[in-house]
Amino acid sequence: MAEQGSAPASCSTDEVLQPSSLPPLDAASWQLSPLHDAVPRGLSLDEWLTRLEHQHPVSIDMGLARVLCVARRLGLVGAGARRLGGRIITVAGTNGKGSTVAMLEALGRAHGLSTATYTSPHLLHYNERLSFNGQDVSDAALVTAFEQVDSARHSGLSASGEAVDDEGVISLTYFEAGTLAGLWLIAQQQPQLAILEVGLGGRLDAVNIIDCDVAMIITVAQDHAAFLGTDLENIGFEKAGILRAGKPAVFGSDVLPASCAAHARSLGVTPQVLWQDFRWQAAAEFVNGSVDGSTDHSATSQWQWQRLSVPALTFDALPDPGLPRDNAASALNALVEAGIELNAECVQQAMASVKLKGRMQWLSRHGRDWCLDVGHNPHAASYLASRLAAHDLRCARDPATRPRRALLAMLGDKDAAGVIQALAPVVDGFVVATLDGERSRQASELASVVRHCGGAVLAECETVTAAAEWLARETSAGEVLVCGSFFTVGEALMWLDAQA
Repeated sequence: MAEQGSAPASCSTDEVLQPSSLPPLDAASWQLSPLHDAVPRGLSLDEWLTRLEHQHPVSIDMGLARVLCVARRLGLVGAGARRLGGRIITVAGTNGKGSTVAMLEALGRAHGLSTATYTSPHLLHYNERLSFNGQDVSDAALVTAFEQVDSARHSGLSASGEAVDDEGVISLTYFEAGTLAGLWLIAQQQPQLAILEVGLGGRLDAVNIIDCDVAMIITVAQDHAAFLGTDLENIGFEKAGILRAGKPAVFGSDVLPASCAAHARSLGVTPQVLWQDFRWQAAAEFVNGSVDGSTDHSATSQWQWQRLSVPALTFDALPDPGLPRDNAASALNALVEAGIELNAECVQQAMASVKLKGRMQWLSRHGRDWCLDVGHNPHAASYLASRLAAHDLRCARDPATRPRRALLAMLGDKDAAGVIQALAPVVDGFVVATLDGERSRQASELASVVRHCGGAVLAECETVTAAAEWLARETSAGEVLVCGSFFTVGEALMWLDAQA
């Protein structure tokens, strides 16, 4: 975007970032602006979130003009803007962003760096979207940030309500307001490593107002077709919109659309590419880690990471992070590009300790093993199916004695047929549920898609919770796969937590 303030010399990625003690949240040092009279006082976090849900006429409004204007008023971009922190890494991609952010954060903390992460959406609580040093941000901090953002969007109005500039009051979507609040809090805390997950697409996503030190593109596949279309080259171009001239880029796949590399070349950027500039291999033999449905990335417990370009690095006998190793390898390479000197012992510690809810997360309840995964498009479902197929081989699962049911609920704008077809080989029956909201899909509609794909529908439920209760009452023991949406996994996880 080139609107952000110039980076001070100490932020050059040519220098090695040195660790320091992890500072606590310090609201006393925040730079607060006086609130505009139009900003409501005394609202709780829930009240602010409800207000934001109805603040803009549509939930998704692609474009950066409104966000940039408010960001400029907040001092996040433009002349004299305050950087977010020592190093900034942005992570884009159709799938794998959350796991990549989690591993970047774990690696940063293991190396003694203060960290901030911004992700979306959340599973259980809004606070999950922003964390400092691995701890979710408080309600009070978010409320303060929302007040500052709301004041900034009104600051084009006089006390009498007349416009004092061409912008006047600026309308923001729920996501845009939340992103600006998160960026404002990160700028107040000044972490050594700020990791930002890009939302929908890249070029026109609110996160992209920030100029990064390293840009990552993990995967490119079809999703959000109403906004990004179905042409992978166009989707790749949108993702590549987060790249910056003169800044390192890391591609987490060697099969990205050609538009990603073409846009990088147009900026004079030579990206580091998985399997070309860095790679991983299982303990015994080299494994092709492509998401092709045939390889279990966790089949071998230990693995090796190699960086082939200068500086060449190798870390042996790394523990299984329980997350895609393509993304783990990409995270390690991004940190090197960010000027962080990796230590073998710290890398071991991070890979052994990283955790992320809702990604191949296993829980035991009511005599069944529940696997929760937020996969919601065919690309993610294919990867999930490959992991479950390998799990079946290791455990010698017999579908006759240990059936696997799928609790599936999906939003109306998702490719349900593609997801069901990908999961069908590893699922013995579907229990479908309705998701409410602006993009809802009824259980009956989803059941029709399952039957059309040749699957068996065991029950149609009005809610995810009702579907979980139905599965808990089913007499046959076995496994339950919960997937299809963040909303599906979030509601199921809340119910499962209550059963613990």
